[in-house]
Amino acid sequence: MSDREKFATDELAIVLSHFDIGVIDTIKEFPRGSRKAPKLLIRSDRGEYLLKRRARGKDDPFKVAFCHALQLFLAEKQFPLPHLIGTRKENNSMLQTLGCIYELFEFIRGNSYDNSPEATHDSGRILALYHKLLRDHTSEYEPPTGSYHNSRHIGSSLDQIPTTFSRASRPPTQSSQITEILEILRTAYVAAAARVNRMGLQDWPLQVVHCDWHPGNMLFRNQRVVAVIDYDSARLQQRIIDLANGALQFSIIGGGDDPGTWPDHVDEVRFERFVRGYDSVDMISTAEMQAIPWLMVEAMVAESAFHIAATGSFGRIEGFGFLKMIDRKVKWVTEHADRLIKLASG
Repeated sequence: MSDREKFATDELAIVLSHFDIGVIDTIKEFPRGSRKAPKLLIRSDRGEYLLKRRARGKDDPFKVAFCHALQLFLAEKQFPLPHLIGTRKENNSMLQTLGCIYELFEFIRGNSYDNSPEATHDSGRILALYHKLLRDHTSEYEPPTGSYHNSRHIGSSLDQIPTTFSRASRPPTQSSQITEILEILRTAYVAAAARVNRMGLQDWPLQVVHCDWHPGNMLFRNQRVVAVIDYDSARLQQRIIDLANGALQFSIIGGGDDPGTWPDHVDEVRFERFVRGYDSVDMISTAEMQAIPWLMVEAMVAESAFHIAATGSFGRIEGFGFLKMIDRKVKWVTEHADRLIKLASG
């Protein structure tokens, strides 16, 4: 049985009354993304729309206002994204009623990422456009900060994992094996962070970045990006932190539910195409190029540690097997860092 949140009938009637979208033809559940944030696909005589109720914990009005101001700014600049639909009376981008926050977007149809070099290049190009448009952008709302780079929270997450595993009905393996793999990942993370800091990252300019640039947050047509979605993680960072994570997300190679069968290496063609796509719009400095592999190491350790500490698994995948796979990939990137930098530099 699904535990996905749903709209109540009376709730939906009240919420839709605040928007002027014409005569409604159909309303269907749109079961994607967080189960705690219900979504509906609405078709009317004026077009298609996506209605979303914000999940608890993601409904701070000031954080939502920051994200909306960002999206409205980008929309004015013709950046490809679903436009927010304002309320009927006051044209507000968010509706606060019934103790919740609701958003209505235009619905854009597109295809998923097809792993092609062309779609990968365009994803890097669009990230560069995003950064370029926002380089000097300021908001009346204070943006969040912090990232996967050099974060003390990663150490806390790694420390939590043995306890999370011990609470499982079937602990994954011997505690000594868990301790060993966690120490290897901690050492790799700390070393990579220190290396990037020695490059001077802390002195590089800050700007608003997306912070969740991965294939699932993009829609494509003919191997070109037609929409970028999900701006909830946007924050103030050095742009290279965003770019390196994007390069990882678009080049990492996965597989089925057994991470032991996943290859160690990244897809070098996609890695090169993503970074070159970015550089074609907004030039990457030599120092930034040299930081990319080490930030990729940090990103891999950080993302896996955070999720596995919380649940004992990574999505549907058992946690310890996933950590062993991450260890292999971290070692590969570390050993091939110079090659990746050369590929990125063209």
